[in-house]
Amino acid sequence: FKNYIVYDRVYIEPMFVVVIMAIASSRPVVKFSEQLLGMFAGIGGHSPAAWWFSILMIAPLLGSFITEPAAITIAALLLANQFYKHKPSSGFAYATIGLLFVNISVGGTITHFAAPPVLMVAAPWEWGMGFMATNFGWKAALGILISNILYFAAFRGQFAKMGQQFVEEDGPKLKPRQMSHEEFDALWAERDAPIPPWVTLVHLLFLAWTVFNAHYPALFIGGFLFFIGFCVITGTHQNHLELKSPILVGFFLAGLVTHGGLQGWWIAPVLGSLGDLPLMLTATILTAFNDNAAITYLATLVPGLAINSKYAVVAGAVTGGGLTVIANAPNPAGQSILGRFFEGGVNPAKLAMAALIPTIIMGICFMGIPTL
Repeated sequence: FKNYIVYDRVYIEPMFVVVIMAIASSRPVVKFSEQLLGMFAGIGGHSPAAWWFSILMIAPLLGSFITEPAAITIAALLLANQFYKHKPSSGFAYATIGLLFVNISVGGTITHFAAPPVLMVAAPWEWGMGFMATNFGWKAALGILISNILYFAAFRGQFAKMGQQFVEEDGPKLKPRQMSHEEFDALWAERDAPIPPWVTLVHLLFLAWTVFNAHYPALFIGGFLFFIGFCVITGTHQNHLELKSPILVGFFLAGLVTHGGLQGWWIAPVLGSLGDLPLMLTATILTAFNDNAAITYLATLVPGLAINSKYAVVAGAVTGGGLTVIANAPNPAGQSILGRFFEGGVNPAKLAMAALIPTIIMGICFMGIPTL
């Protein structure tokens, strides 16, 4: 057992995910991303329609650089404050969350480190940022744009009905002395106090350091320790360092590495017997009931898999990442933020139906458009 864990398995990717997610979810990085989205929304006068389109277009692509979990957290928070508070119809609400999940899943394919399903194959298959951007990234951006325009046109009448001002819910307001510790922490986390540009710059440098040294745990973990120290000394401008989600995702990926190594005996003949299109469709369907990182990791266990088959597996895995909550690791974070806007919670069947059209569009973009 010890030899299997220490010598046969490589846990660099899970460790990297924990570090990159923690840094990307820090307050300076999140606020910087929010300001960037606000600039694009400002083109449309910060109307609900402008915010909706900007969030669903820019946030998924931003996920390629700040990681998908951080991107979906930012996107969901902004959608809650700028869109869902206007109480859209049930159909529009489901269309938006379905579109969000699909866009986030494919939006992280510009780089090789932001999306868990891509991260699991990047090192074994030697796929770098250039390869991802030229083979996946621009197609993902095109698919996101087409899907957003289609849904925008379909629901454009509802934007006109949305009020410009948020009507606060009736109910007693808590005075500061009546706040619980959790409520005070939530209020503190949402404060609008400005962050000095140099603090944001240092955070972005830590982010870049981690990405640049992604294959060297001693360097990016060492950098993370310095990052924690920096967060302590600049605590006035920070929120509590979010480690729960990064660690959970890291453990999940580590579990794939540990147990996935024993699955090669059956996955190799299955994947090796399928053509490119059937392989892509199979990966898409399997992703809906599993997790897309699990699908792509199992593909790395197949010896001598053709490059076209590798492309088809990853294309299918990221395409199907919005069909269910469990299909893509960041989806539960989005559901936890937006679930309160759906009576009885997010309905799995309605979510799948809402995500079906953008899923088909993404599949066509990946498999129907030749690579540049």
